[in-house]
Amino acid sequence: MSFEIGIMTFGELTEDPATGRLPSPRQRVRETIEQAQLADQVGLDVFGVGEHHRSDFVGSAPSILLAAAAERTERIRLTSAVTVLSSEDPVRVWEQFATIDLLSAGRAEIIAGRGSYTESFPLFGYDLKDYAELFREKLGLLLAIRDRNPLTWRGRFRPPLYEADVAPRADGGTIPIWVGVGGSPASAISTGRLGLPMALALLLGPMTTHEETVRLYRAAAAEAGHDAAALPVSINAHGYVGRTSQAARDTMYPYFARGMLDNNHQRGAGFPLSRPVFDAQATPAAGLLVGSAQEVADKLLAYHELYGVTRAIIQMGFGGMPQKEHLAAIERLGTEVAPLVRREVERSAA
Repeated sequence: MSFEIGIMTFGELTEDPATGRLPSPRQRVRETIEQAQLADQVGLDVFGVGEHHRSDFVGSAPSILLAAAAERTERIRLTSAVTVLSSEDPVRVWEQFATIDLLSAGRAEIIAGRGSYTESFPLFGYDLKDYAELFREKLGLLLAIRDRNPLTWRGRFRPPLYEADVAPRADGGTIPIWVGVGGSPASAISTGRLGLPMALALLLGPMTTHEETVRLYRAAAAEAGHDAAALPVSINAHGYVGRTSQAARDTMYPYFARGMLDNNHQRGAGFPLSRPVFDAQATPAAGLLVGSAQEVADKLLAYHELYGVTRAIIQMGFGGMPQKEHLAAIERLGTEVAPLVRREVERSAA
């Protein structure tokens, strides 16, 4: 059994609370590719780019950023985190990620989600009253495209396909498709029934937040005839790896708090986060993956024990953290945290 560790970003544009400077979109895009390159060099397993369609993010086209990252990396897997599939065309999503797969020699993945941010729905002409049905239909189409070509298909939200040739095909014939779940029991159950890997999003709260979600997911998978124990589950969470526990908290807090205020759903209407509340979320029983290398490794192993997760993707620069500090944390995650976790997981499996 292996345990994969990676990083993700939404490419948010946030005013630095220390300097008052706002990074340019060009700067943030270039920094994103630099983060992917370093993550690959230090041995991390996954690099993800999330999707938002607002001026305080540069991640409106994750597939383009991942394609650029494919050309600067050699081994790391490249995933969306997430693709807001409800407001996308599954045909185009497949074409884009199959192209990334060819560029990267088979390293592309998709995490498909409904979208907790909803700005893309009016932008692309979708009605929020169709929120759930849009995702169900479009996920079904994306899976059908992955499984067969040419394809005949009919649905409600896009024109039918008749013996459609959807190209290119993936480098290895297929692309892993995960479903991003924020804790909704219905989402977990439907993902389990499909036998798809589940990516759990945990922002704030206790580590045990998703216990029932995972139980429902595995029960639904087993009932549908899938090998529930073999289905991958990941935890996607915020964090930071510092030289010491205190240094990690002191570095992360001002940027994370600013991001929660400025970038959490709507500018100026975010979530005010006090230092005591942040510190409480950094304790061993809470969700943030922030601390020394040993502390972060211990919490990842606790998630592995609690949920049976075999992957963790950490968003470490949220809130516009300066690139120097962000890269230092990526290096510590790859060279210090990942070896500790992999060694312990392999030892316990043996």
